[in-house]
Amino acid sequence: MNSKIIALFVVCFAMVAAAGCVGFPTSSFDSSTASQEGSNARLQSESKMAYTGEAAPLAMPISTPSQSGSGISGVDTKVIKTAFLTLEVNDVPGSVETLKNLASQKGGYLSSTNIQKNYNNRLSGSVILRVPAAEFENTLTGIKAIGTVKSISTQGQDVTEEYVDLQAQKISYQNQLAQYNEIMKKAVKVEDVITVQQQIDRVQTELNRLEGRLKYLDSRIDLSTITVNLQEPEPVGGETGHTFISTINEGIAGFFGMIDAIIIILFTLLPLIILGGAGYAIYRWTKGRKGAAPPDLSEKK
Repeated sequence: MNSKIIALFVVCFAMVAAAGCVGFPTSSFDSSTASQEGSNARLQSESKMAYTGEAAPLAMPISTPSQSGSGISGVDTKVIKTAFLTLEVNDVPGSVETLKNLASQKGGYLSSTNIQKNYNNRLSGSVILRVPAAEFENTLTGIKAIGTVKSISTQGQDVTEEYVDLQAQKISYQNQLAQYNEIMKKAVKVEDVITVQQQIDRVQTELNRLEGRLKYLDSRIDLSTITVNLQEPEPVGGETGHTFISTINEGIAGFFGMIDAIIIILFTLLPLIILGGAGYAIYRWTKGRKGAAPPDLSEKK
């Protein structure tokens, strides 16, 4: 009896041991696999949330900054100032140098210069000045003193709304870029790394575009643009004045013009002249034959 009880105890112990040997590794494997899959699922979830703009629990939140929280609400009014003037001056090259010195005195510079001679030998020029916005009005006053103002127009383009919007977008993209960089540190799979890198490149491209636009606006806002057209006054006696040389030249041109007209008319009517001459020759020949009567033979007898 005791041997049967001992044998039964040994069999039960062996069954429990076998169950334990099989169960523990399986439980450990399932736990490791679940942990691995959970990590990958969390990474994919973070990538998806970063791409769609949703808040990710394990990364920096993507947020569009409010104007009051980012200091944008206190931004100054952004205005792009431009002016166009037409001046009548006696010396175009000298006036260009004067404008160059004036721009330098105001802390600006000459952006471009163009001087040309018209068909009537009158000089004209175009100058573009870039001066600080604070010196815009003073520079206009100095330009007016150079010559006689024929026309003037000024414009002020308010770009405050666009500037504030670009600043907000810039901060938003900077937050996205920081979040994607955090996600990249946690990426394990190659496909996850490629996906996150694509989003980083996309955000960086948009961020560069916004920064370029902001730099352009800052340049136009900080330095106003003034375009000045220069022209010499009309000479006394008309557009070109009166000279005997020009009169003689006009007479010679008229003489040769008349000869050209006669030659053109002559060659145009040449076929009619030839036909008329041929017809007249035939008419004379026919009339000559009719006028020559035959001799009277009876009178000779």
